[in-house]
Amino acid sequence: MPSVSHLALTHLGLDVHKDTISVAILTPDRDGPDVDRIPHDEPSVRRLVGRFPDPRWLRACYEAGPTGYELARLLDSMGVRCEVIAPSLIPKAPGDKVKTDRRDCRRLARLHRAGELVAIRIPSVQEEAVRDLCRARADMVEDRTRARHRLSKFLLRHGRPWRGGNAWTLTHERWLLSQRFHQPALAATYAHYRAVLQGRDAQLEAIEADLAVWYDIPPFADAVHRLSAYRGITRLGALTLASEVCDWRRFPRAAAFTGFCGLVPSEYSSGTSTWRGHITKCGNAHLRGQLVESAWAYQHRPGVGVDLRGRQQGLDPPGGRPGLGGPATAVRALPAAGRPQGLQERGRHRDRPGARRVLVGGDGGLTMLAVQRSPLRSAPR
Repeated sequence: MPSVSHLALTHLGLDVHKDTISVAILTPDRDGPDVDRIPHDEPSVRRLVGRFPDPRWLRACYEAGPTGYELARLLDSMGVRCEVIAPSLIPKAPGDKVKTDRRDCRRLARLHRAGELVAIRIPSVQEEAVRDLCRARADMVEDRTRARHRLSKFLLRHGRPWRGGNAWTLTHERWLLSQRFHQPALAATYAHYRAVLQGRDAQLEAIEADLAVWYDIPPFADAVHRLSAYRGITRLGALTLASEVCDWRRFPRAAAFTGFCGLVPSEYSSGTSTWRGHITKCGNAHLRGQLVESAWAYQHRPGVGVDLRGRQQGLDPPGGRPGLGGPATAVRALPAAGRPQGLQERGRHRDRPGARRVLVGGDGGLTMLAVQRSPLRSAPR
């Protein structure tokens, strides 16, 4: 009969780079791990796992980073349980000023065996693909904003500021078309800026058409339909939320979700002194940006327009307890479509100036939070 030590787990701490992987092998009968370095390719990883008689007794981990999740998926296909670790939550001694690949992988192996590391959820291949498409659109929006700024600042330098109201409207577009320059170089510059901006607009239209295909395709269809029933969340915004979160059941309470988004106030308290500052922003920036954009719709009085009424068709009536068809969890189910507006209206007198309400979620649903200038507080439920 094999001894207990032979049946214990072996931990692999992986410091992953583009070309190499530093591997710390911490066996159950050793206090310190052995370190090896292998090329970052599939045959080398398979040879590493082949050193051990049974992959089921291996536990691997590495930090989330630019190398993505392909290594974790490869190890999982070979029967090795692999966790991707949140880098910002790895314990580190204040006096530790030396960083090398060997030290990093050794620390990962020891902390993983001690249970001191926090793993992130690894999305499926389809979930990651749609999420990347949503993020690509966000990048294109930034590119278009830069192109707009270059054009408007060019006109400002030459004494042609726009004073006819909001920019980038049809009226503003007609004004741009009417601009003429006598100097050939200036005319060519203006034409190039305009062409770049038109190209950015065309790219955005194309990628939004590609994203529209996923509104009604699992695994995002149900979440998109329910999230888009809220004022301030379009179907595109709902797809962004659904692709960033994927599994809403990970968050049993709204506090866990706000921590994931970085929508919690920073704090430095010691003894009798308490100081709270701005939100930490230590979380998913894409998700946080979408929530803040949606929150701006709640500065206006509640109302249901034609588009929103169409998105609410077919959902559970007020007072129901809709869900996403998944297993029952301890989180609160999605409220009725009109409930957030009512809550916002009844609680208006409790908000100080500058407050904005953000929709965040539980099991595919939403919980009302108030994002104030500083700090963040929970809204009435």
